[in-house]
Amino acid sequence: MAAVDLPLPGVAGGPGTGPGPGVITVDAGGGCSLRVFDAGLACCGVEVAAALRRGGALAAATAGHRLNVFVVAGTVTDKLAPYVLKAFQDTPRPRRVLSFGACANSGGPYWDSYCVTKGVDQFIPVDAYVPGCPPRPEALLAGLALVLRAGE
Repeated sequence: MAAVDLPLPGVAGGPGTGPGPGVITVDAGGGCSLRVFDAGLACCGVEVAAALRRGGALAAATAGHRLNVFVVAGTVTDKLAPYVLKAFQDTPRPRRVLSFGACANSGGPYWDSYCVTKGVDQFIPVDAYVPGCPPRPEALLAGLALVLRAGE
């Protein structure tokens, strides 16, 4: 039986035809655009969702900034990497990249697998890394504040 690419969840028409799985855009009072790419492949996705639910803390961390932050959270496999790259390229400029968690940073506990990318920085430029497995939601907010300060 031949291998078949399955359509990505949440993307009409199959791979590459939409914004991508788990792309969330948050507009914190018109001051900052936060674009989160999360394929939901690891526990980091849960922590990102928890941080995004803290709207007040997110608005405070990003107040007054006009910058797009592209957050990669979770395990990036070699097969998923082109979709991450496409989502990154579709993120409006000026943009910064935040790698969230050990899997996005370096492959995490799966680094020795034949199909896991050894860090998202292998194919997109990363401005800040948030360590942890998984990092706490507060770590995402701290990472955002760091990236936003660097973008000024």
